[in-house]
Amino acid sequence: MATWATAVKAQTAPAARPRPSARPVRRAAPRPRVVGVVWIAALAVLLAGVVAMNVAVLRLNMTLDRLGHEQNDLSAANAELSSRISSNAAAPRIQAIAAKRLGWVQAGPDQTTYVRIDH
Repeated sequence: MATWATAVKAQTAPAARPRPSARPVRRAAPRPRVVGVVWIAALAVLLAGVVAMNVAVLRLNMTLDRLGHEQNDLSAANAELSSRISSNAAAPRIQAIAAKRLGWVQAGPDQTTYVRIDH
């Protein structure tokens, strides 16, 4: 037989809740592989840009080197031509050519006449 204490206890005690069914442990969603692929593609593009920049700089350096050699060659050719011009324009050489080819000789002091113009 039930006693008063057990009846009160049964009324005041919380009702037993049904036990929830076991839920699967919620794991963090795996990162999509797309993010990794995007990072790899971005790094590949950046590296390709760096390589392209280095190739362009190398080509410019090669062009500058070639132009420097060409400038040195042209400077040497200009110096040689300048030397030839100065030697060809020398008075003794011109006098020798005039005497040899044309038979001209330099006039002596007795063959020189001066013209005086008075105002």
